[in-house]
This record gives sequence, C-alpha cells and structure tokens, in this order.
Amino acid sequence: MNTGGVGANGHVSNPHSIHVAVPVADNLHPVTNPALDREGNLYVTFSGSRGQKVPVSIFRIDTNYSVKPFLSDMMNATAIAFDREGQMYVSSRSDETVYKVAPNGTVSTYAEGMGIATGIAFDGDENLYVGDRSGTIFKIARDRQIFVFATLEPSVSAYHIAFGPNGDMFVSGPSTSSFDSVYKVDPHGTVSVFYRGLGRPQGLALDIEGNVYVAASLGGKRGIVKITPQGKATLEVSGQGLVGLAFAPGNAAILATTSAVYRIPWNVQGRPLLP
Repeated sequence: MNTGGVGANGHVSNPHSIHVAVPVADNLHPVTNPALDREGNLYVTFSGSRGQKVPVSIFRIDTNYSVKPFLSDMMNATAIAFDREGQMYVSSRSDETVYKVAPNGTVSTYAEGMGIATGIAFDGDENLYVGDRSGTIFKIARDRQIFVFATLEPSVSAYHIAFGPNGDMFVSGPSTSSFDSVYKVDPHGTVSVFYRGLGRPQGLALDIEGNVYVAASLGGKRGIVKITPQGKATLEVSGQGLVGLAFAPGNAAILATTSAVYRIPWNVQGRPLLP
C-alpha cells in the first residue's frame, strides 16, 4: 500500500510504498523454510524441541488457508523438499533419517545415518543433499548411494540449503558468532564464503536473477536479507523471529517465524527449486 507523506510545518515528504505481511496460520513451530507443492498447498512443520513428541509433525495449508494435520508420529520433522514427481521428503534431526512421504501421508525411510539431519534440497539432477549440522553435507544419488559432498564448520542449530542457477549450493548455518556467513559450494564440493556479516542466518531461497534471500540479522535488524551475486547485502523485509521463506505464485512470498507463517506481496520471481 502507499503511505502518505509525513507532514511538518507545512512541508510534506514524498509518499512511500510499503507491504505488510498477513497471517496465514499460527500455533506452529517451523525451524526453516516452509514448502509448497505443485498445486500451491503449503506445508509447515511443528518441529518441537529435540526429542519432543508432538501430536502433529507437519500441517498442510491449502490455497484457502485452511489448516489441517498432514503427518503425525515423526520426531522433530525439520526440513521439507519435493522432487519433480511431487513426492515429499522430510528430514528428522532426531533419528538421523530422511523420510519419503506419499501424498496420503504414508511414510517410508529414504536414507539413514544422516547425523543431525537438518536442511535438505535437490539439485537439477535430483540428487538430494542433506545438511548434518555437526559438519557434513551428504549427497544422496537417485540410486540412494550416499557420498560426503562437503564439510563445513558445525552449526548450533541447522544447515539450510538452496541451489543457484549455475549448480552452486548456498548454505547458511548459525554458529556462536554474531558475524556468520553464507557459504557457496560449487558442484565439485569446494567451499567458499559467499557473504560474511549476518546474525543467525537460517532459511534461504533464490530468485531467478541469482539473488540470495536469507532469514537473518543485518546490522542488528532482523528480517529477510537480500544478497546480490556481487555480494551486496540489504535488508528487504523487517520482522522478528523469522526463520525461513518460500517464494509463492502470484508475486508473493511465505514467511516463517518460530510460531507462524505469513504471506507478503513481493514483486520477486523465485527460482524454481527443480528447473
């Protein structure tokens, strides 16, 4: 919406356009990005504290914002990703496992021994990558062979993963520092620092131009930080408690806090997770 200018002593400033996020659902507990399926349905976890048994692990929110339980009996559901066929994959930081979840909610084990499994993402060839927050990024090929793809500094909470247009992986992982980094990992597993200077960076996503958006603090202000391919960072959205985001159809984004999800109009086209 457009705000009127601020007036004082007969002088009025220029008007400024702002967008305000609207609530979609609360009483949740996401710890990273929410996820959308091909029909635009939104999936959000109630992750719980480590080892906590919760009645519902994942909620499904349809395009009318109707919230329904989708999955129960998974301990510490953490990150969600979809493959090209629309199959859901969910990591559990409790039992070192990535699960495959059918549309009817039937759960099967996809990969075990993933350490403290947190962020997950597919590359363009549909290899699945899993962030073990103790220091390893695993690569799971389509035939389920498992490789150590890269090693990073351990995170105090999670690794969050997203892929860029050239096959580079971007990884955030909060540490005990207040000057954390987003890392770039090339297709060969070579790690470099993409941007340093964030407070508690968490979920991240990319647009079609290769800009990285990450839930983090910049200069002491919490929100969604945009980092250009040239490494310039700006705070694009302000908001306390933000842990992740997902770009949605219709020039919008879904923002996740530690207890709720919101929708905000945003003239940014998100990069397809599986081009």
